[in-house]
Amino acid sequence: MEQHHKREVDKDLVEKLIQIRRVSKVVKGGRRFGFAALVVSGDGQGRVGFGSGKAKEVPEAIRKASEEAKKTWVRIPLREGRTIHHDVKAKDGSGRIILRAASKGTGIIAGGPVRAVCEVLGVKDIVAKSMGTSNAHNVIRATMKALSKQNSPKQISAIRNKKISEIVEKRG
Repeated sequence: MEQHHKREVDKDLVEKLIQIRRVSKVVKGGRRFGFAALVVSGDGQGRVGFGSGKAKEVPEAIRKASEEAKKTWVRIPLREGRTIHHDVKAKDGSGRIILRAASKGTGIIAGGPVRAVCEVLGVKDIVAKSMGTSNAHNVIRATMKALSKQNSPKQISAIRNKKISEIVEKRG
């Protein structure tokens, strides 16, 4: 049961509900039902995080998940504020992800949880492929891992002690 509910909480905070699941705990008298929520949040300008929350009621689970998502925000360098700097692969559990930089006007070509992460991050053009599991938790963790592997030319130039112009090839 995958859902994408977009919530504008602050003017700079975008949240998306990825998944709501009914979970049960088996006790002596039978089963106790609760809900688990998975949420991604970001500012649309290069910061993103995700969180999960469990509670007896749906709104409380969503609230817990969104609070955790805000706590886990990381900054991702974006090229021209619309795409990633270079192609990257990552794996978490059985979830494998490939993210590729795309030219202007391509849009977000990604499925399910990856699309939600890209939208709240502020990426406008990207091509993504998710392989292996369709488990939303693993796919999101793999996506976050891939995004955190991103290096901007500024970071690479600092590591190599070179000028940015020596590292970035001229696109003609």
